[in-house]
Amino acid sequence: MCLAVPGKVISIEEKIENSPQMAEVDFAGVVQKVCIDWLPDVKIGDYVIVHVGFALNKIDEKEAEETLKLLKEMGDLE
Repeated sequence: MCLAVPGKVISIEEKIENSPQMAEVDFAGVVQKVCIDWLPDVKIGDYVIVHVGFALNKIDEKEAEETLKLLKEMGDLE
């Protein structure tokens, strides 16, 4: 089973020709670079669902926080 985790976009890198559009995303304190090519309208402060380094869709802040809370309660986020 695969798990997609919500994170908050904290910065978006300048687009480089022939390269994927990347952003830094904060996952409850852990910051990772994520490809946002599939979400051209994403902006700083948006919450996204990420799987294996790709942002798959945007979600609202309340839903993201509820999901992160449940993951913490299950011990999956430390």
